[in-house]
Amino acid sequence: MRKLFGTDGVRGLANSELSPFLALKLGTTAAHILIERKPNARVLIGRDPRISGDILESAMISGICSQGADAVLAGVIPTPGVAYLTRTTSAAAGAVISASHNPVVDNGIKFFGPDGFKLDDSVESAIEELIEGFDNFPRPLGGDVGNIMRRHELAWEYAEHVKRTAIAAPEGMKIVMDCANGATSELAPRIFDDLGARITCIACTPDGTNINQDCGSLYPARMAAMVKETGADIGLSFDGDADRVIMADERGEIVDGDHVMAICAIYAAKTSGLPANTVVGTVMSNIGLEIALSKVGVKLTRTAVGDRYVCDEMRRSGAVIGGEKSGHIILLPHTTTGDGMITALQVISIMIKTGKRLSELASEMIEVPQLLVNVKVERREGWDKDASIMAAIRDVERKLESRGRVIVRPSGTEKLIRVMAEGPDEAELQALVAHIADTIRKAMS
Repeated sequence: MRKLFGTDGVRGLANSELSPFLALKLGTTAAHILIERKPNARVLIGRDPRISGDILESAMISGICSQGADAVLAGVIPTPGVAYLTRTTSAAAGAVISASHNPVVDNGIKFFGPDGFKLDDSVESAIEELIEGFDNFPRPLGGDVGNIMRRHELAWEYAEHVKRTAIAAPEGMKIVMDCANGATSELAPRIFDDLGARITCIACTPDGTNINQDCGSLYPARMAAMVKETGADIGLSFDGDADRVIMADERGEIVDGDHVMAICAIYAAKTSGLPANTVVGTVMSNIGLEIALSKVGVKLTRTAVGDRYVCDEMRRSGAVIGGEKSGHIILLPHTTTGDGMITALQVISIMIKTGKRLSELASEMIEVPQLLVNVKVERREGWDKDASIMAAIRDVERKLESRGRVIVRPSGTEKLIRVMAEGPDEAELQALVAHIADTIRKAMS
C-alpha cells in the first residue's frame, strides 16, 4: 500500500493529515514531474465548495508556480469538468481539490494527465518517491515563475459539453435533484433547466460546511421520498464532486450504478451495438448485472475497486461502458472519468427513446441479495496478514460454497475495511458478514 495515494488521489483530514504543507509539496512535485520543463505549461485546478479548499488551493498553486508553470483556477467545478477542460484547454495537467463523497472534515487532491484521464499508478508512485526532496528541485527566477489565472467561466464551457451529450432533451420531465451542497449545486439545475426539465432541487445551497451532510449519493432516501411526493419521473443524487450519481425511479425505488450499467449496455446492445460486447465493473458489482448482460450476449469484466482501474481496463479492452455500483459510471464516448450529470442524461435519453419508465428499464436486472458492511479501523495495513481474519473469511467461503461469494478489502480513501457478501439468503448473509466484521474489529481496533 502506497503512503499517500489511495484509489482516488490523496485524502485525509483537512489541515491535519492533508495539511497546506503537504498540498505545497504535492503541487511542487506534481508540477516538477508533469510539466517536464515545457515553456508556458499550465495546470488547471478545480475544487468543490468545502471550506478547506481555499487553504489547500493556495498552497498547491504556490508549489505549481514555483516550478514555472501557470496555475489556471477554474473555481468550484465538478471533477469531470476538470478532466474535460484539462484536455480541451491543452493543459499539461489537471488537479482537483475534493474529497468527493466524504464529510467536510476531509479533503483530497487528485490529478489528471493532459489527455483527461487519471494519472497512472506509476506516475503517482513517482510523485511519492520524489516528494520529500521537493525543496531541492530547481526553481526559476524573476519573470520565469508561474502566473495565476482565474478562469471561473470555464465551468460554463464544461456545462455546454454536458448538454451536447444528451441524445434526447428531458423537455417537460419532472426531476428531483440532490446536489449534495457540492460542486454541481449551481451547474446541474441550470443545465437541466436549459434542456427543458422541471427541476425540484434539494441540497443546492453550499455554505462551505454542509457538503454531503445527510444528502447526496450516500444519502439518497430524501431524494427518493421527494420523487414519490412530487410525482417526479426520476430522482438524481450526486456526490460532492459530481463524478457519481445514484438515481430513484418514479416509485421512489433506488437505482444504483449496477442497474445504470445494465440499462445503458442493454439499450446499446439492442440498438447500435456495443463495442467489444463488454461492460467493465468491479469485484463489488452484483452478480445480477452479470446475468442481465449475458442475456443480450454481453460479458462483464471485473476489476479491483476504483473507477481508475475500471477505466484502464476499458481502454485496454475497447469497452465503452463501465463503472461501479456506487454510481461512478464511465461512458468513454462522452467522458474520461465518472460524470454524474452525463450519466443521468444518458439514462433519461434512453427513457425518452424507448418510452419506458425508469422502473421498467431497471427491472431488466434482478439483484441477487448483497450485503456490505464498513468496519472502522485504526489502520488499513496488515488486515490480510491477520490469522483470525483470514480464518473467518475462509469459514464464510466454505459456508457459501458455490451459492455466493465474499469480498473483503480496505477502502482506498477512508480508514475502513469493507466486507461484502452475496448469496440467496439475506438472513444468512447478515450472520456471515457480522462474523467477519466482528473479527476485524477485534483484530484491527
